[in-house]
Amino acid sequence: MSDHVSLTIIIPIAEEHIATQKRTITKNSEEEDKSNIVDHTWMKYSKLTNIMKHSKSWWNEDCNRDLATYRSSKSIESWKMFQKTIKSTKREFFNLKIQEIANKKRSPWELMN
Repeated sequence: MSDHVSLTIIIPIAEEHIATQKRTITKNSEEEDKSNIVDHTWMKYSKLTNIMKHSKSWWNEDCNRDLATYRSSKSIESWKMFQKTIKSTKREFFNLKIQEIANKKRSPWELMN
């Protein structure tokens, strides 16, 4: 006799899909030339950015400037100025987005998405 109760656990294992096909472009074809044009254009006109916690769509050069000012001075006044800049930048950005959605879709429900 044992004073332990045996436990039984059933663990479901989902089927894993293993791809057996892939898409390719034939080497030295017209399609490959077109693909290379797109790649070249992307590399020419795109810019390299560092992803950081300030990588937000509303973040702009004013925010960068005031953040740099605060980091160099570490003063309360520069911190308050930085916070004020962020608040006004966000307000301006999101008011513009709301206006775009309201004018484009003509539906208040679009603002909820």
